Amino acid sequence: MNVEDVNRILIIGAGHMGREIGFQCAYHGYDVVLHDADAAILESLPADLKTLVEPYVRADLLDGERVQAALSRLSTEADPAAAAAGADLVSESVPEDPKLKGRVFSNFHDLCPAHTIFTTNTSTLVPSQFARATGRPAQFAAFHFHTPVWVSNVVDVMPHPDTAPETVSLLEAFAHRIGQIPIVLHKEHHGYVFNSLLNVLLGEAMTLVEQGVANPEDVDRAWMGVMRTEIGPFGIIDLVGLDTVWKITDYWAGRLFWRRQLRRNANYLKARLEEGRHGRDSGRGFYNYPNPAFEQPGFVPGRGSETGDA
Repeated sequence: MNVEDVNRILIIGAGHMGREIGFQCAYHGYDVVLHDADAAILESLPADLKTLVEPYVRADLLDGERVQAALSRLSTEADPAAAAAGADLVSESVPEDPKLKGRVFSNFHDLCPAHTIFTTNTSTLVPSQFARATGRPAQFAAFHFHTPVWVSNVVDVMPHPDTAPETVSLLEAFAHRIGQIPIVLHKEHHGYVFNSLLNVLLGEAMTLVEQGVANPEDVDRAWMGVMRTEIGPFGIIDLVGLDTVWKITDYWAGRLFWRRQLRRNANYLKARLEEGRHGRDSGRGFYNYPNPAFEQPGFVPGRGSETGDA
């Protein structure tokens, strides 16, 4: 199959990342169907998507007319067989459990056409952990996005040893067609490129707070003040979602058992989750949303003085 033959995209897992990936594909002219095991997620998806993209339209980062056209190309489907019908490319964003991902792909291998390319948006796993379960390992690779997809437009293309070169070439070409910069990895690597760098930043930020060195706000002020960014590590954790960051931290804490600080960081995040602090999408994380403190004037003292802002 050539990239010109890709017309219909199936998104498995319609959470935050799944819906962003689906919207990005629809925004660039593809027909997209989103499938999720949670019917409530599918029911709320049209309204959630509209709310998600509206700030970017107001900021002129997305074109309003193209957004409306994209939304008309998006559909939801609870039935797996109906969702799989006619799919040319699958993007999976279910929770970070290799056994779960394997079961999901095994099921859709029986439902999707023989030509369908399978991809995973996994953040921490590598495709060889469940490639055999897909039933089509040569047509399978990691295709990992960053949020928000239409702004942080870099996608990692990570094959496993049995991925066909043609699959890698197709995914690289497809990335360009949906407005992404493809980063093709030469070998499997947990965390890809950017996430490997980001995980160190977020991990050290949590360690500083968990050990009582500084509070989250001052950790963010330090990063934002020196690096001149609009968001700090704990704002990023809220954006990604505390549940996602906890799952990643907990996963590695269970495998890198000598890194005892990872377990303490995982427990620290778990306590925040038990308080109902799930991140930006839930309205509460390390900050309260909308209008978090780090976006307010004066959060980083002196910021804006060089341009004359108040």
